[in-house]
Amino acid sequence: MPLTPFSEFEPYGGAEPPESLTGHLLVATPRLADPNFSRCVLLVLDHGMHGALGVILDRPGGLAVDEVLPQWQPFATAPSEVFTGGPVARNALIGLVRRRAGQGSPAPAGWRLLVDDDRPVGTVDLSTDPAATTEDIEGARLFSGYAGWDTDQLEGEILEGSWYVVPAQARDPISADPEGLWRRVLRREGGALALVSGYPPDPLLN
Repeated sequence: MPLTPFSEFEPYGGAEPPESLTGHLLVATPRLADPNFSRCVLLVLDHGMHGALGVILDRPGGLAVDEVLPQWQPFATAPSEVFTGGPVARNALIGLVRRRAGQGSPAPAGWRLLVDDDRPVGTVDLSTDPAATTEDIEGARLFSGYAGWDTDQLEGEILEGSWYVVPAQARDPISADPEGLWRRVLRREGGALALVSGYPPDPLLN
């Protein structure tokens, strides 16, 4: 397959960059060589003047949720494993929850909205008992560690062609098919990004 020059691709899909990338997806471009982030999809949890942090959405870690926080096992979406959120602070746990549509019950403890949708997604306090908001929680995912950037570091990586920035959908952060997320997100964006979704992991072997 001939490779289209990356200069023809717009990191923001041709749109103006948002003031904050919080709640957006970072999708690794094929040129990103760091094995920690190769062909990954990352949700930005916080982005501001002091830097950014996020979690990788498509790296199942193999450790079962019930071995770490058994109270969250009933809410964990398959594969119900603790995902590898990134290379920083691997002993830190971060939880994402997708809430049911149209529920009027109180939000889970520590709720912070990230993806505003009819089934919103946000971070929660994992130290609390989720059973108190059982009817509100549609799915949950736990992450070990995160990815972090210093001031202006992420912006520089985006401009040099390491990341595409695309809107997140409620189904992305807690996908039942995380391994297919990279291709799926690029394909739905259409245009040049849909073409990128068909790139083999190593173009030299194609």
